Amino acid sequence: MIGEVTLDQLRVLTAVAEAGSFSAAAKRLRRVQSAVSQAIANLERQLDVAVFDRSTRVPTLTEPGKAILAAARRVAGEVDALRGLAAGIGRGLEPSVSLCVDALFPLAVLVALCREFAATFPTVALRVDTETMSAVSARVLAGAATLGVAAPIAVAPGLERRPLAPIRMIAVVAAEHPLAQIEGPIDSARLGEHVQVVLSERGATGVPDQAVLSPRTWRVADLHTKQALLRAGLGWGNLPAALAEDDLAAGRLVAIRPAAWAEDEHTLHLSAIHRADTILGPAHRWIVERLTTLCAGPSEPPGMRSEADEASMRARVSRVEEAGARRRRAAGGAEAAGESWRAGRASSGVNRSRATGRAEAAREGENEARGEVAGKRPNEARAEAAGKSSSKSRAEAAGKGSNKSRAQAAGKSSRVSTGARGGSRGAGPSRGGRARSGKSEK
Repeated sequence: MIGEVTLDQLRVLTAVAEAGSFSAAAKRLRRVQSAVSQAIANLERQLDVAVFDRSTRVPTLTEPGKAILAAARRVAGEVDALRGLAAGIGRGLEPSVSLCVDALFPLAVLVALCREFAATFPTVALRVDTETMSAVSARVLAGAATLGVAAPIAVAPGLERRPLAPIRMIAVVAAEHPLAQIEGPIDSARLGEHVQVVLSERGATGVPDQAVLSPRTWRVADLHTKQALLRAGLGWGNLPAALAEDDLAAGRLVAIRPAAWAEDEHTLHLSAIHRADTILGPAHRWIVERLTTLCAGPSEPPGMRSEADEASMRARVSRVEEAGARRRRAAGGAEAAGESWRAGRASSGVNRSRATGRAEAAREGENEARGEVAGKRPNEARAEAAGKSSSKSRAEAAGKGSNKSRAQAAGKSSRVSTGARGGSRGAGPSRGGRARSGKSEK
């Protein structure tokens, strides 16, 4: 039968295991070694288990002893927590705090808050829930959460509210989405052609869906699902600037400008809320004050920002939007240059085709002319040649005839002239002869 085990025996066991020997544990506990040895012996007798193996020079834990040591540490820790809780209650410290935040609340701020809370209130239990819209107020009203962080539209009557800091919502689409190629404001009719991803209530009752411009809507209950759908190019929608900032800078998402929304229309001011009849203890008051500091202080984590930081955020987002516009213009210029180049090539092709056609026509005309002379109309060519030859022959014959006639005429004339001259010369002697004959006759 297990006897009564004291807390002191458990602490001695833990000290021996951590110090490595009975003597070292005695020094740590500021006791004589015999008192430490006696406490361990009594524990072993009451548990009826050998905790240490004493057959070696330095006692070592047995296997059952290791399990008992782990249980002893848990018991000692619980007792310490009990004492801290009792002391806190005496000072008005709450034993636990339950916090419910809206899904829009920046995760970085929540993590920083919880880290500091654990260091400041180690004995106070903390429960954190995340809900959307009116579900935050519902949990606070029902007492399931003592504190909440909600958007103004979701704050139910009867709740105390303390404003924190603004959260800017940005309309975004994936870089490859058709809406990403449009610069400037986009009218509602154009937006209505595409799916809008909307953060919606989980239940049928509550706050109606906000900022819905498209008749084609996909509804989700958490922001991370919404962000994943937008990254995949399945639609467009709003995201908190802090959540979209990295995607915008990396070019995975592109900010767009719905014409129906004003510049600051979708800046939400989250508030810390609690029931009016709740008396806030030290831990609750610390959370409210620390939330205000984390959301608006100079050393805040990224997420929620003061008015000055919000202006800086708007400037950064504007720069990202301008960069996206420049990328779209560059893409459009490249496409226009490509079209111009293709049109130039087409025009050059037409001109070359026309020039080629003209050259071919000229060659065909030349060939036709040659063919007419050389081969296409041989009969006509031969006729023309024959005609030319006949004309030439007639001309030559006529020339020859004319020349012959002239020569003959000239010969005849020459002979006539010569005869005349001969006659003249012959007539003289005849007449002389006749005279000489007359003389003889006499």
